[in-house]
Amino acid sequence: MPAVTCSGPHCVTCSDAAVPVTVVSLHGDLLAMVDPGDGEWVEVSVALVDAAVGDVVLVHAGEAIGTAARS
Repeated sequence: MPAVTCSGPHCVTCSDAAVPVTVVSLHGDLLAMVDPGDGEWVEVSVALVDAAVGDVVLVHAGEAIGTAARS
């Protein structure tokens, strides 16, 4: 996987703010690929949340810290 670079006002992995992203795929090692909306998928930890593919999660410093309500 190529290195992640920050190009917007917030970065999924180094921002001071939690960023909403969509879970694209889950991995058995408590990691997920997420899409922050710019098409540049990023791998983050989902160890602290119960997330499923398609869920919107809040990510801070590479860690999902919350999920949006499921419909």
